[in-house]
Amino acid sequence: QVQLVESGGGLVQPGGSLRLSCVASGSIFSMYHMGWYRQAPGKERELVASITTGDDTDYADSVKGRFTISRDNAKNTVYLQMNNLKREDTAVYYCNANRVVTIVKYVYWGQGTQVTVSS
Repeated sequence: QVQLVESGGGLVQPGGSLRLSCVASGSIFSMYHMGWYRQAPGKERELVASITTGDDTDYADSVKGRFTISRDNAKNTVYLQMNNLKREDTAVYYCNANRVVTIVKYVYWGQGTQVTVSS
């Protein structure tokens, strides 16, 4: 079992920045691929950014060049640095941890943190 706790959300003006953090506990953090997802009202949850156990990263086209995902295995934490925020980035952001053991995929979610971009 993995417990994930997000923090760092809030209200920010367009063009501003926020850094989200997600602290994991309960298992060996370095063994999990990590991701940030978001869900806006009336929309499906979508992948924003991901980072593998080998530090390979991937981003949704809508956030490339503005968001950066990183991880600190010593602190059991994954970060999402969000710069040049736009109104369309408003959503609840969720942290995700996943790994595959033989044929079983383990997936865990945090409770979410609200990001609101508004003037």
